[in-house]
Amino acid sequence: MSKYVCLVCGYEYDPEIGDPDGGIKPGTKFEDIPEDWVCPLCGVTKDDFELVK
Repeated sequence: MSKYVCLVCGYEYDPEIGDPDGGIKPGTKFEDIPEDWVCPLCGVTKDDFELVK
């Protein structure tokens, strides 16, 4: 699964880990995260994340 990084603070969303504190279960693809989810470190939206290549 693809990882995504926050362009503002550098937080990396790893789908294997998810975001348990944000209610995102391990195994959840970035594309499947609800649109109202925000970066757990800086609070920006999914629009401010970029695919890690």
